Amino acid sequence: QVQLVETGGGLGQAGGPLRLSCAASGRTFKTYNMGWVRQDRGKEREFVAAISRSGDNTYYEDSVKGRFTISRDNAKNTVYLQMNSLKPEDTAVYYCAGTRKLVVPTTPAYDDWGQGTQVTVSS
Repeated sequence: QVQLVETGGGLGQAGGPLRLSCAASGRTFKTYNMGWVRQDRGKEREFVAAISRSGDNTYYEDSVKGRFTISRDNAKNTVYLQMNSLKPEDTAVYYCAGTRKLVVPTTPAYDDWGQGTQVTVSS
């Protein structure tokens, strides 16, 4: 199991950027496929982006393609989500998540979760 801690949430402006970071504990981070999942109040969790163990492959939900970029630094045990061109509908709690499943999930089907960080985008 990996422990995950997200930072970098807060208030953003429509059209502006925010960057989320997720620090992982342990020496096995490089064996985890990682993802970001968000949940707005009253809604189900929604897949946002994912990245493979090596970082070679990335996946995005359609509404964030071209605006968000997921990346990772295995030497620092950290995964990032750079969010540009923010929209009010991006407002949600963002969760960092990981799994050792062979296939990178493009749904919220992850095994280990952070506590979440609130992102609020004002218009």
